[in-house]
Amino acid sequence: MTQTSPAAASSAAPVQAAPPARRHRVHRAWFVAAVTFVTIIGAAAFRSLPGLLIDPLHQEFGWSRGTIGAAVSINLALYGLTAPFAAALMDRFGIRRVVAVALIVIAAGSGLTVWMTAAWQLWLCWGLLVGLGSGSMALAFAATVTNRWFTERRGLVSGILTAASASGQLIFLPLLSWMVEHHGWRPAAVTVSLAALAVVPFVWILLRDHPADIGQKPYGAREFIPKPPPVTGAARRTLKILSTSVRTGTFWLLAGTFAICGASTNGLIQTHFVPAEHDHGMPVTTAASLLAVIGVFDVVGTIASGWFTDRFEPRRLLAVYYALRGLSLLFLPMLLGPAVHPPMLFFIVFYGLDWVATVPPTLALCREQFGEDSAIVFGWVLASHQVGAALVAYLGGLARDVFGSYDLVWYASGTLCAAAALMSLVIRRRPVVPVPAAA
Repeated sequence: MTQTSPAAASSAAPVQAAPPARRHRVHRAWFVAAVTFVTIIGAAAFRSLPGLLIDPLHQEFGWSRGTIGAAVSINLALYGLTAPFAAALMDRFGIRRVVAVALIVIAAGSGLTVWMTAAWQLWLCWGLLVGLGSGSMALAFAATVTNRWFTERRGLVSGILTAASASGQLIFLPLLSWMVEHHGWRPAAVTVSLAALAVVPFVWILLRDHPADIGQKPYGAREFIPKPPPVTGAARRTLKILSTSVRTGTFWLLAGTFAICGASTNGLIQTHFVPAEHDHGMPVTTAASLLAVIGVFDVVGTIASGWFTDRFEPRRLLAVYYALRGLSLLFLPMLLGPAVHPPMLFFIVFYGLDWVATVPPTLALCREQFGEDSAIVFGWVLASHQVGAALVAYLGGLARDVFGSYDLVWYASGTLCAAAALMSLVIRRRPVVPVPAAA
């Protein structure tokens, strides 16, 4: 029997006692969330353009602001109405295919606007094509990714993906405003088209439909979840879920509050803030930069709202968000002017923090109330968001044409936000059904 010397044994002991190195891999769900974030940024690029083009199109073609606002309304309405059907199509054909086609449709609609000569062409390209494409990558897309890839940190992830829209505004708005002022609106439209096309390869190569495609569990799941079979009859399923959900009071409360959310953000501030400040003598680039600042703080506010949603009651969060937003809109007419001053900066920072902070708690309430159908239900709730935005985008331009001022629109929107705060508190919590021990 071979004997080991004490010296050799003492020298070998530390090596034998050292624990094996542990490798910590980042879960693939976070990479999917990152690609989704970039994709929504690309889709948000065109949505940052409408408020910059109202005056240039009015000057070049002589179209009224109401006519241009009608194109924005079509875009916003289709953005919302397409979302629930897109969520069902993702269940049928997969996330990757639907999103890649949507990006190509956005690129086509944006690029074709450079040759338009009539208002109906604006409605077709800017309204129909871009509305359908961007609606396929609306927040229902974010809800689908969150539901499939995460069982933990859903509030945080939904907040991050919601913030992607504001990030797109942040990245593109200053650049597009500079291009519109110095080179005209056509190069800006082409830039948006190229940006949408640039995202397509990332989606096709990196995005995956389900964790089971790569043999992983969703983030935070204890058990492996097999990929469900494709769901046929996407349109029929979407309409069936709508017919069931509209029979509940919760759906109408969520849809009503979210319609007011869209009216006071996309329809009002994003579309009419720049021309309203321009009416008061502020340069377009300065007003656009203020919207970009809203985008900066929207990222912070939405991610923080997702964190809050994981810890606090969503109904109360919504009530606080809407009440503060309505109060700020009532003060806005007194803040508009030719120069940027501290009270206006305070409004911009606050409105940015509150911009779409409503999305994570609204999504959490849909998930709580409607379970596995929550992505499609949220798509319909989002449709109401965009219908509200579309109405105010049109009515805001019409009010400006009739009254020569946006003041009435600010006051009306502030009052609606107060009503949304009360509606949020009326939503009932779904009772928790105890699970039997045998289950």
